[in-house]
Amino acid sequence: MTTVHNDTPSYASNPDRNLALEIVRATEAAAIRAVPYIGRGDKLGADGAAVDAMRTFLGTVNFDGVVVIGEGEKDEAPMLFNGEHVGNGSGPRCDIAVDPIDGTSLTATGRPNAISMIAVSDRGTMLDASSVFYMEKIVTGPEGHGVVHLDQTVAENIRELARAKGKPVADIRVAVLDRPRHEGLIEEIRAAGAHTRLMLDGDVAGGINAARHDHRVDMCIGTGGSPEGVATACAIKALGGLIQGRLVPQTDGERERGLAAGLRFDHVYSADELVAGDNTLFVATGVTDGELVAGVSTDGPIVSTSSIIFRSHSGTVRRIQADHVRERWS
Repeated sequence: MTTVHNDTPSYASNPDRNLALEIVRATEAAAIRAVPYIGRGDKLGADGAAVDAMRTFLGTVNFDGVVVIGEGEKDEAPMLFNGEHVGNGSGPRCDIAVDPIDGTSLTATGRPNAISMIAVSDRGTMLDASSVFYMEKIVTGPEGHGVVHLDQTVAENIRELARAKGKPVADIRVAVLDRPRHEGLIEEIRAAGAHTRLMLDGDVAGGINAARHDHRVDMCIGTGGSPEGVATACAIKALGGLIQGRLVPQTDGERERGLAAGLRFDHVYSADELVAGDNTLFVATGVTDGELVAGVSTDGPIVSTSSIIFRSHSGTVRRIQADHVRERWS
């Protein structure tokens, strides 16, 4: 989908379309560097190679980015750790969320839907939910506004969304991570008369697909990573879709850390609470073939990448196909 808009940024100090075109080089680099690890069973090796490449390219970008969602705390992650400054220090001041590979297990096993992604918003607008790992989430397209809600039952959400979309419940497709914790949820979806689409991993792409007008999935629901929920919100805002999240601490200690960080429990976070304002970017490049973007492919001396850029300020989605000279990545 490409919509023509006047993309001139209202403030030169904010993330704009030119920044997106610079950042896509970092996701392309991470995806390309992960290729030798596809199907090799080494997810740590794949992640390490992608982190190195992404960090190197981000260092050349004309912006002052602070990693709000990264590879973890500084002591555990030598690069792209939470709180790290990236970029060359000039240009717009931004919060960023990075995942050099969303789907390291998918990469290691050679399965589809692994991506490299970066989300960007104005400085101070991205919720730092890193102290609580899990979040219950629901994502739909624009039809879900005022219709679905995490406080409703699964059956109610499916029924109301079907009514809003003007289709029978039997035609509703719901994406869910295939995890033991979701066994009851999967049963509820099927009992309501809807179909499930079980995902092995990669709920960022799953959430985005649920909000796309040209995708057959109508809803993505379940408990996944809270950092991924915040990153997904950056793309959903460009699509006009609905995303809600509720933090799910696993231990008393995690709850205490969340409270100390100012997080709220038993509260449904809206898109604007996950990422404040309407100036977000989301950039993803395919590592392995998937429904959101195609994976990296090689043809003799050429390496080809497929990327997608979402920009909420203009409501624009752009797809970028790029060919790279293979010997320069050796």
